Amino acid sequence: MAGVSSESLATALAALEAKLPTASLQLAKELFGILGMVDSSAGLRRALTDPSRSGDEKSALVRQLVGGKVSADAAEIAGGLASSRWASARDIGDALETLAATVVISVAENKSAVSASGITGLEELENDLFSFNQAVASSHEVQRALSEPQASAAAKATLAERLAPGASEEARVLITQAVTQPRGIKPTRLVERFAELAAKRQQRWIATVSVTRPLSETQLARLQAGMNALYGRELKVNVIVDPSLIGGIRVQVGDEVLDASVLTRLGELQRQLAG
Repeated sequence: MAGVSSESLATALAALEAKLPTASLQLAKELFGILGMVDSSAGLRRALTDPSRSGDEKSALVRQLVGGKVSADAAEIAGGLASSRWASARDIGDALETLAATVVISVAENKSAVSASGITGLEELENDLFSFNQAVASSHEVQRALSEPQASAAAKATLAERLAPGASEEARVLITQAVTQPRGIKPTRLVERFAELAAKRQQRWIATVSVTRPLSETQLARLQAGMNALYGRELKVNVIVDPSLIGGIRVQVGDEVLDASVLTRLGELQRQLAG
């Protein structure tokens, strides 16, 4: 997805963020259901990507189709996508799929630690998706069964359940979607895409901190506290020693790079490390 479609997806993802702290799996299931409706009708896809129609007209069409069948949030999200511009009819479906998967991933992200080892909901989700794909890869018979066009969606979902008996509810939603509605690609490839989305979201909360010299335990504790305060949540902090670093400290969190030589908001963090 590129050009205008990529911009529309970015706008939709930014708008979705406000709903994610309280989002539920039901919202994701509703969005996947709308995706199924869009994928099943070439005429609808053409109508929703017709440049001669106004965004309001396309949004109203979607809201009319899903009104009373899904939640207000799902109707709003789908209507927003319909009102945007898309380079191809396929792109709006891809965007719906991405938004639905992002909701599932956020539900996992919002969970507390799920085991004595402290594994997070996102880590559990990634592990479950990887384990499913490993189970599929180990059996040619399973691969054929999941790609068999004559097999029903229910049969494939049942098989997937047997392959991932201990998977989290979030993983089961994504796996079921992948095997029942792979949208022209291998189910395992779609599972990989979902895992990549989860990994990308998890990366948002990993801070890679480069410093000029090793830090003491006290400094590490101050660093952790300072980073948590800076971002308003618990971060995983990885420290790299780089003697050639100019400016004393460099921080990268996800795609955001903060350099203490130019960003004053790290000034207090520097003072904490020096103290």
